[in-house]
Amino acid sequence: MAATVNRSVPPESTQQALGYPSLFLLVLIGALVPVVPTGALVSSAAVVAFHQTAPFALALVFVTASLAAFLGDAALYWLGRRGMRSKNGSRWLEAIRARAPEDRLAQAQEKLADHGVAVLVLSRLVPAGRIPVMLACLMANWPLRRFARGNLPACLAWAVTYQLIGILGGSLFSEPWEGVVAAVALTVLVSATPSVWRRMRKTARA
Repeated sequence: MAATVNRSVPPESTQQALGYPSLFLLVLIGALVPVVPTGALVSSAAVVAFHQTAPFALALVFVTASLAAFLGDAALYWLGRRGMRSKNGSRWLEAIRARAPEDRLAQAQEKLADHGVAVLVLSRLVPAGRIPVMLACLMANWPLRRFARGNLPACLAWAVTYQLIGILGGSLFSEPWEGVVAAVALTVLVSATPSVWRRMRKTARA
């Protein structure tokens, strides 16, 4: 039975050859189209890397995820700036605005004015916080270079955070798939908590 399972699991070299490019592409797409659960992807990849024998597997997950997130954010910001300069706007700019409610945008603009680049780092760690802060930067007419300088440590901190969730899930279970399930569940819980808390506060105020 064990031999059958071992034959059905691809070797580590095959997993790495397919896994890292897939992780890069999915995180990049998730940065451009904020519907892909990129945090869960990074945590799952970290679980798999934790159970591998390759010495730099976790480091490669970190580099791949942070680089893809940084490039995706930079591309989306560049597209948003093009839309801001265009008389007719653009579908990318409209997509950013659609995911930045007025109350969240107002908060992001206020915090950006008070704290500057530091807000970018926090926006990547707060679920649904990235797009409102990005739009606030666009409306403040930040050049791409300034946005990129602030967004680099944000992407690094984001990759570390979700990789640590994956390492925690991988360390708790002997089987990688069990760790993946635990990491995804924890990621979903972390992502859902702020929105649930906001709804509870609105209900209490009402």
